Amino acid sequence: MIISNFFCNSNHWPRRIEKIKKIFKRTIKQKDLNFNDKRNYFINFVLTDDKEIKKLNLKYKNKKKATDVLTFISKTKNNNFAKNIFCDIFFSAQTLKKDAKKNNINFYDHFTHIFIHSCLHINGFTHQKYKDFRIMQHLEIKILKNLGINNPY
Repeated sequence: MIISNFFCNSNHWPRRIEKIKKIFKRTIKQKDLNFNDKRNYFINFVLTDDKEIKKLNLKYKNKKKATDVLTFISKTKNNNFAKNIFCDIFFSAQTLKKDAKKNNINFYDHFTHIFIHSCLHINGFTHQKYKDFRIMQHLEIKILKNLGINNPY
């Protein structure tokens, strides 16, 4: 089961929220994201801006810059809730827009790609090693293709 909440704390998002929710509903159904039917996922989408995401990057990642997304995942150790995964995904509209423009990609296609990337992290994929990066990249491209979105790499 996947339960989602959307929070908007930036004036860069209001006109985009309905489209973002549609992207979520369409994307989350993709089997290659590897969501486990035996787990409960509670995903909070926080649609924010560079100022807020920069603060979070500094506090949790020790980076002094804004990024397009930050994904936080909490798996409880309590056996009563062991099958629950709690996630907060923060998206910065400004950085997403800037990166999409720089790479000549549609904003919503870029958002979809970054959302897929976050979902793969939620399900245990990493890109610390080159081999793992290639696995993640392959899955991202495959899922994007299934959604009718061109390879962004």
